Amino acid sequence: MTTPATRRNALLPWFIGLAVIVVADLTVAYQMFSTACQASGLAQTLVLVVMPVVYLVLMYLTLRSQD
Repeated sequence: MTTPATRRNALLPWFIGLAVIVVADLTVAYQMFSTACQASGLAQTLVLVVMPVVYLVLMYLTLRSQD
């Protein structure tokens, strides 16, 4: 007899990627704000907010389209 295959969560790679991005983002933010970082506010916002959000949205859309 065969047992039905358990269906794994399709968004598991997204959650893992989210955890990695949060850790990396916190590390970069700590380095930027604890040292005398010469980057402008716009550059800091792009690195800490915009790039991770765009990456997570694209990764989410890719993983959702595989269903």
